[in-house]
Amino acid sequence: MQTISRPRRGLLLVPLVAAALLAGCAGLTGPREVEVPLERLQRGLEERFPLEQRALGVFELQLSRPRLAILRDNDRLGLSADVAVTSPLLRSGLQGSVMLSGRLQVDNVRNAVVLSDARIDDFSVGGAGAPIQGQLTAAANVVVDRLVRDVPVYHFRPDELRYLGVQYVPTTIHTTRNGLNVRFEPVK
Repeated sequence: MQTISRPRRGLLLVPLVAAALLAGCAGLTGPREVEVPLERLQRGLEERFPLEQRALGVFELQLSRPRLAILRDNDRLGLSADVAVTSPLLRSGLQGSVMLSGRLQVDNVRNAVVLSDARIDDFSVGGAGAPIQGQLTAAANVVVDRLVRDVPVYHFRPDELRYLGVQYVPTTIHTTRNGLNVRFEPVK
């Protein structure tokens, strides 16, 4: 029977240790979850405001001071903003507010979180008569549609999409009491 010398035994252990380490790393590159606090979402959204949109050819709407809120029902996010309206149809500008909500969705093309199925929950402008209020509501719907389509709520940072040398893609989003929980899966 032949005995293996100590240096040769060490050489045999190196591949075994390397295989064990690689197996451990493989477990680290599985799905992961990242918390995105509401404060970070709010800061990112504020950078994109104020927004100015022309609607129905006669109304200029400016949305400013966006405020986000987590809505616990069905992973929805609420967004409210101040609205300033100007138009040749009006003697002076009008001020008001809009509140909308939408379901969270991942947009992997833009590496962002967007609102889908958005709806206006409340739109009010002081000093507008009933005919103008109806037209303003229609204009607000146009602006909200553009807002939801064009302004992501959150952009993923490169370090959130790459971890331990592995590329990740966001797959699901859920609201929490303090923000969003995003699940990332390794790109296959």
